[in-house]
Amino acid sequence: MALNLQRRLYGSLTEDDAQADAGQIRAFATHFTALTASKLAGGLVDPKLVLSSVLVALGAPGGLVGALVPVREAGALLPQLALAAWIDRSRQRKWFWAAGAAGQGIAALGMAAAALTLDGAAAGWAILGCLAFLAVCRSAGSASYKDVLSRTLDKGTRGTVSGLAGTIGAVGVLIFALLLSFGIIPGTPAAIAGVIAVAGALLIVAGLIFTLLQEPDADIDDAAQGLGGLRAIFAPLRKDAQLRQYILTRTLLISTALAPPFVVMLSAGDGESVNLGHLGLLVLASSAAAIVSSYVWGRLSDRSSRRTLMFAGMAAAAVLALAALIGTLTGGLGGPYGAAGFVFAAKIAYEGARAGRKTHLADMDAHDQRAIYTALSNSILGVMLLLGGGFGLLADLVGPALVLGVFAAMAAGGALLAAGLDEVQADAQSG
Repeated sequence: MALNLQRRLYGSLTEDDAQADAGQIRAFATHFTALTASKLAGGLVDPKLVLSSVLVALGAPGGLVGALVPVREAGALLPQLALAAWIDRSRQRKWFWAAGAAGQGIAALGMAAAALTLDGAAAGWAILGCLAFLAVCRSAGSASYKDVLSRTLDKGTRGTVSGLAGTIGAVGVLIFALLLSFGIIPGTPAAIAGVIAVAGALLIVAGLIFTLLQEPDADIDDAAQGLGGLRAIFAPLRKDAQLRQYILTRTLLISTALAPPFVVMLSAGDGESVNLGHLGLLVLASSAAAIVSSYVWGRLSDRSSRRTLMFAGMAAAAVLALAALIGTLTGGLGGPYGAAGFVFAAKIAYEGARAGRKTHLADMDAHDQRAIYTALSNSILGVMLLLGGGFGLLADLVGPALVLGVFAAMAAGGALLAAGLDEVQADAQSG
């Protein structure tokens, strides 16, 4: 009876109940539970809003505050090429994700301790160091997860589990934002440190849950064919035109991740500055967008990750172009509430780009080198994100409105390139 209930629930979420066996249902539940805990924790230690607010409140230098996002993003992506060969030599890849999640949890607990015991530059350096360790641990999970996902869940369910977990995780972040907005959680370093500690515990629990996943052994003989040094690692770029197109598409769509801080900067042009007191409002906007869009984007990506990337790119282009136009004409976006509105819209586009690129890579033909494909694409994106730090300098010279216009053009280009990708879900749809 319990299995029938699970099958009906699974079927209502995935439309795959007719073919699902007990193993698939258990795998889906394990992925969902671990991912939900991980995504909730990620929202609670968000460097764009939460960690930057903590560092400012603790009196850390502005340079350390500005380094949070580059360290987090690049640190999670750049090590993946080094990890890929190690992962491909392992028959069980779930341990990399599990260990990475636990490591992130330990790093978050370190951040909480630093926020409680240090201040000024010492707190800034300590939290930044913990964030760097968290990012490297995250890279282990990112480099391994697509491969584990593709071997433990069937096509047609992979985007759904990620989207559903994203939605539930966002609900948790929304609750945090509401508690912060109404003063139930005080806007003090000590209180936020407690929240960060909770995030650390969630990450450790997520790692433990993921160890329960029934993962079939990988064929390391096939995987080892791609491990002949750097030349062999980069060989897929020469041989696979679809991989090149995917990486170019994803590169242009990083505009969806880079845009929100510039939206906030532009909104301050009306004379009503967006400050730390509006943290709850901005977190509310961001989490609400994830709630209303993550599951929808996930389901769409299971039908066509190509179209998901196209739609996300077009949505981002429209939102960012409108922000650039209004900012150019009026000098602002309407203060914190205008910022929240555009953060909401930009976050929806970002969730689509994220769901589309994750599902597309999981479902595309990686020639038994999925970890290499993942690490290669992520490492290239890590370099691009580091270079993206130059947009801050551009904003100082010409203003954030023009930068948002550039991001709009990048998103439009990403949508055009996505149109040339293969329909990698065609086999699942025809089956």
